[in-house]
Amino acid sequence: MSENSEFRFGSATGVGSMPGGDARETAKTITGSVEDFPFLAELPARGPGADMIGRTAGMLVELYARVEPSGWRIGDRPGRDTKRARSWLGEDLDALEEFTQGYEGPVKVQAVGPWTLAAALELKNGEVALSDPGACRDLAGSLAEGLRSHLDEVRRRVPGGQLVLQLDEPSLTAVLRGQVKSASGYRTHRAIDRQAVEATLRDVVGVHGEGPVVVHSCAPDVPFALLRRAGAAAVSFDFSLLTERDDEVIGEAVEGGTKLLAGVVPGTDSALSDPAGSVMGVRTLWRRLGLHPGLLAEAVTVTPSCGLAGASPAYARQALAHCVRAARSLTDNPE
Repeated sequence: MSENSEFRFGSATGVGSMPGGDARETAKTITGSVEDFPFLAELPARGPGADMIGRTAGMLVELYARVEPSGWRIGDRPGRDTKRARSWLGEDLDALEEFTQGYEGPVKVQAVGPWTLAAALELKNGEVALSDPGACRDLAGSLAEGLRSHLDEVRRRVPGGQLVLQLDEPSLTAVLRGQVKSASGYRTHRAIDRQAVEATLRDVVGVHGEGPVVVHSCAPDVPFALLRRAGAAAVSFDFSLLTERDDEVIGEAVEGGTKLLAGVVPGTDSALSDPAGSVMGVRTLWRRLGLHPGLLAEAVTVTPSCGLAGASPAYARQALAHCVRAARSLTDNPE
């Protein structure tokens, strides 16, 4: 996204989910901790509709989903599950608006991307939408429309914010490799053609024409090159899952202007090392790739390894503050 090459991401942020169920308390924690890159929290502990699939299902246009014992299933009309998802999203937006009064700078919002959504939402026959190319197209189109409305709403509520859209795609590698299980669990759905995956992602990424899109996956083997071709300005990933096999694509991505949201701080309660220790691996990678140390602070935003929903509230606060200190260490001592 060349038009976003000058966009400055904040130095540290969260992935999306947070523990607990109090929207105001969470927004206060986020805006107080990651001051230069706050994000709209997801609070899945509240129940179905606050989880990432349910929240995104609530954003869909002219497609509705309800909770079945097996998971979220597409239905004919909005029911109480859709209404609950929309109500909680409204509550979270109210809280974000309250605690970002006068703020100017990047603000991140998250939604599930089209392929993880297609691998999670069931059709009436109980199989996931991924099993039906027409259903995948309809779902991606509905998601694009819903995201347009959502981004407009966030712009209205946080007028000084420079919006960053994050698409969560933890199932993307499984979709590409034909590893998504069928309803019976005895077989897997066919692998989706890489060009089809890329084209659909490009369409959904294009919804946010005014700003950068991050694609997040805390699964192994993130397809960096495919995401770049689809227009992602940044890739968010669990840094501990990288292998030296990823070096070349990461080097190409950074040199091509792609930002990295590097998940280096554990997402569940852990003893945290000194902040400089948390980003030691990032410095080592930079040296291995022969990249200029001065690029580090500009190219890397520090995050937890994945969402913080499984953490204690005290640890979630500590982890976000630790990300900020680790990012400062990268800026102060890039070597």
